Amino acid sequence: MTTTVVVTNLKGGTSKTTSAAFIAHALSERGQSVLVVDADPQGSALRWSEDADWTIPVIRLDSPKLHRTLPGVAGGRYDAIVIDTPPNDEGIVGAALRVATHVVIPMAPTPAEYERLPNVGELIESVAPFRNDDPVTAVLLTRAIANAASSRAYRELVRDDGFHVLRTEVRRLERFSQSMGAPVDRANASAYGDAVDELLTLAPQEVSR
Repeated sequence: MTTTVVVTNLKGGTSKTTSAAFIAHALSERGQSVLVVDADPQGSALRWSEDADWTIPVIRLDSPKLHRTLPGVAGGRYDAIVIDTPPNDEGIVGAALRVATHVVIPMAPTPAEYERLPNVGELIESVAPFRNDDPVTAVLLTRAIANAASSRAYRELVRDDGFHVLRTEVRRLERFSQSMGAPVDRANASAYGDAVDELLTLAPQEVSR
């Protein structure tokens, strides 16, 4: 079965596109055939791929009918599909969640990003009747500062809310903050490679809140 990773957070500016790009490249570096789906009307992932001449194919599919269209477009030709989703568009995000095997929720350890997390959980729950099973769902802490108390505090808050939190944290580094438009090299040697390792070993679970 194709691994379909949906990278989502209903708040803007949460490193969704950066996370989707590095996750896709980490999977590609492992020899998997990967398709990136840019489901954000802003088209950031597609522009990045064109500017940096990615070898990974990227298609634009920013539609609330994504769950119906994607299987025909992908045609079973890929080992993995990574979907970059928009903020504040529950129609498109909900459609993507209907086809997800894995859901990654990037979140910086800040009040503004944490307060939108319940909305993501509610949306995952709302599409459950349209799925055959639960996706693997995990929060990935991004833009974290090494040894900061904020990361520990928000990790506990997110766990208490019923979400799995990946052990891996993506640190606040120039490599990630300045990556847009540049080639993505050695993704597996970054924190995203560790995050993929962990993500692929998790079992599906309900988001209990």
